[in-house]
Amino acid sequence: MKLRTFGHTGVPVSEVGLGCWQLGGADWGEMDEKSAFAILQAAVDAGVTVFDTADVYGLGKSETFIGNFLQQNKLNGKIFVSTKLGRMPEPGWPENFTPRTIREHTEDSLRRLRVDCLYLTQFHCIPTEEFRKGDVFDTLRALKQEGKIRHFGASVESMEEADLCLRQEGFTSLQIIFNIFRQKPISTLFDRAKAQGVAIIVRLPLASGLLAGKYTKDTTFPAADHRNYNRDGKFFNVGETFAGIPFAKAVELTDALKQFVPAEWSMADWALRWILDFDAVSTIIPGASRPEQITRNTKPSELPPLDAQTHARLREFYAQNVAQYIRGPY
Repeated sequence: MKLRTFGHTGVPVSEVGLGCWQLGGADWGEMDEKSAFAILQAAVDAGVTVFDTADVYGLGKSETFIGNFLQQNKLNGKIFVSTKLGRMPEPGWPENFTPRTIREHTEDSLRRLRVDCLYLTQFHCIPTEEFRKGDVFDTLRALKQEGKIRHFGASVESMEEADLCLRQEGFTSLQIIFNIFRQKPISTLFDRAKAQGVAIIVRLPLASGLLAGKYTKDTTFPAADHRNYNRDGKFFNVGETFAGIPFAKAVELTDALKQFVPAEWSMADWALRWILDFDAVSTIIPGASRPEQITRNTKPSELPPLDAQTHARLREFYAQNVAQYIRGPY
């Protein structure tokens, strides 16, 4: 596993991490602790040093599993754990953005993760207006001064929100949706983030599994899976599901991309390698619902970069065939 520096922190992290949304069970199907531990252990064995979670994943379940796993295996301080806050249903919006609630939710995450200081906490796709006002960051700066958190960042939906966050003093990281279907950050974000030493965490690198190339228009998903109930954005931002592209069109576009994939590579390897070719990216956080998926997710770290011609052809493919179908904030 290759390492990259996490922005201005100077901390080396694995360039392939683990997204832990699925450990919460909600939105992906049920997950018990034994299954979660098996996935986390497979990640550690593969050299993964980044676990990204959130308080709302399973209403604390994902954080609890991670905290218990790290404690039992004496791995506290050896894994870079990033969590998020701001989307808990209690007390909900807008109360979630008051100093009191931010503090309470931070204390809850500390307890579940079984640590005295959160290494990285991020606002979790909160309303643009909250980023625009900026008051929420004052609370995080106070928590940092008190030793409750070491670094802070934000998970954002749009490049407008990224811009607002980059104006904040002490800002450490941006978590964004970035994949072959969502290329806007290349021209609007990456150079500025690098210049400011802000780390980039990439979520949904395979566009909810699309870019593994195995779905058809007839593929179905369990009722409790967001790929079933949120494909048109009925419950949260549509961009979090299939990159915001209507499912049937997304499958069609994925099939068209297969012409660019080398014969000896899987499509998932190729799609993840494309992301890793951008040096502004600090780490990517594909999820895994089974241990064997970890091996597949981490393989691209060992593969050579794609050539310049392939990158140019994919930029053209995106501009001509994909961008017009993206829905939701971007």
